[in-house]
Amino acid sequence: MYYDKKYWDKEYEKNRTGWDIGYITTPLKEYVDQLTDKSIKILIPGAGNAYEAEYLYENGFINVFILEFSEEPIQNLLKRYPKFPKSNILKEDFFIHNGQYDLIIEHTFFSSITRVTRKKYVEKTYELLREKGKLVGLLFAIEFGNSFPPYGGCETDYRKLFQSKFHIKILEIAHNSIKPRANNEYFIVFGKK
Repeated sequence: MYYDKKYWDKEYEKNRTGWDIGYITTPLKEYVDQLTDKSIKILIPGAGNAYEAEYLYENGFINVFILEFSEEPIQNLLKRYPKFPKSNILKEDFFIHNGQYDLIIEHTFFSSITRVTRKKYVEKTYELLREKGKLVGLLFAIEFGNSFPPYGGCETDYRKLFQSKFHIKILEIAHNSIKPRANNEYFIVFGKK
């Protein structure tokens, strides 16, 4: 099953947003803080309230784009951070989006995708990345057993899924996760083959 705009609109309306911590998570912040080329083009798919985009833009990354099809989190970002350019907000479905990026940041979007759709995610991410582009972010390191998002996974499954299209540079338990997620998420850096 693929969860569409109506599903996510309802999740936001009912305030069922347990993944939302209210700020950029430490592993992503520390990764961003070490980036020196602020001209790179960055995509954050399924950005939700887009704390990562706000942090990036505030720190000089003007080519950061969010991809989100639910209106409420987009409005939340604009209320919270009105400086973020509306032209960098893409109200589209990830799987039909076209563009080219140097970096795609993954944070909880992948966990919203069912196992049967995950191969399409890998293919689409590969397609959207420029040569030498990277997928960087966090993946859950636990299985939830849910019949609805979030869906987890394990290192073996992730390696099998991504290795055909990506060089797996880092896939390890994040050492700097927020306390509620300690030892339960992988930090990833995958380079496009």
